[in-house]
Amino acid sequence: MDKLRAVQYFVAAAEEKSLSRAARRFDVSVAAVAKLVTALERSLGVRLFDRSAQGLALTASGASYLEACVPALAQLQVADELVRPSTARTPGTVVVGVQHVIAHEFLTPALPRFNALHPHIHLDVRDFTRPTEEQTRGADVFLVLGWPRVAEFVQRQVGAARYIVVAAPSYWQRCGMPSHPLDLTQHTCFTIRGVDGTVLDLWTFARGDEQVSVKIGGWLTAGNTHRDMVADLASAGHGVARILDWTNRSERASGALVEALPDWVSPEAPPVNLLYRPSVRRIPRVRAFIDFAVEVFRELDATRGQPVVASPRPAWLARPYGRASASLKKER
Repeated sequence: MDKLRAVQYFVAAAEEKSLSRAARRFDVSVAAVAKLVTALERSLGVRLFDRSAQGLALTASGASYLEACVPALAQLQVADELVRPSTARTPGTVVVGVQHVIAHEFLTPALPRFNALHPHIHLDVRDFTRPTEEQTRGADVFLVLGWPRVAEFVQRQVGAARYIVVAAPSYWQRCGMPSHPLDLTQHTCFTIRGVDGTVLDLWTFARGDEQVSVKIGGWLTAGNTHRDMVADLASAGHGVARILDWTNRSERASGALVEALPDWVSPEAPPVNLLYRPSVRRIPRVRAFIDFAVEVFRELDATRGQPVVASPRPAWLARPYGRASASLKKER
């Protein structure tokens, strides 16, 4: 039995929860994967998977073995990369976990440039919401908006998001343009539920020494993965949205969305973080993507005129699955 190959097949099957998908990853037959995984179980004297019509599920022994194998395979990959000549352009894949809010309209336009610089690198981009064990398994690097708390990853802040308040010209004409943040209490404002489950119904503004927190509301709360719905409804004239300054650029450039309260800024500026395991930073293709992501966010700050400084972790994050406005009541 080829023990290394068997372990690689086992890890792939565990990550994919399927022998057939593991086989596709290595471009081999399902029978080849099944044969080596079975031989591995026989040599270990334990069952690694429970098999059913629904797919594969790790046994307790399988979960323990997977936890030990993943870092070992990562170290082997690093060792392979280190001994290759520095000029070698070995094809390889970088698995990138990214939140939709970062990928949509911001990262996506930059990716062709990365491909032009590194045509030998294949990017496997996966949906990502929060750094759970299941979502981080098998990925090399993550782009995360917010304040994640992860112990086993390097966390590098590469930028920050700036909030702006927008609506369609027809809505402002019909309902009036606010002259002060408190005016928003009289408007239909759409809310978003963050990845932690908190309804983001507290919008904070600052102008000079003045700071105002406004509890807003409307007839729609959209989950984080459906935040485009909020901007689309605002574009159609149905209400007010709070969006990130790197999104909906075409609608804002065309005048379909008009910013309100431009002399007020949001002091709540969630950071954009790169997360990765310490071992992968030494792999050239992963390092190439990390360096590229850092440069893309640096360019964003250049277009703003001045960098947006990330704000500290907000108080409302201590109350997941609640409402951000609950922290306002607590402060009072």
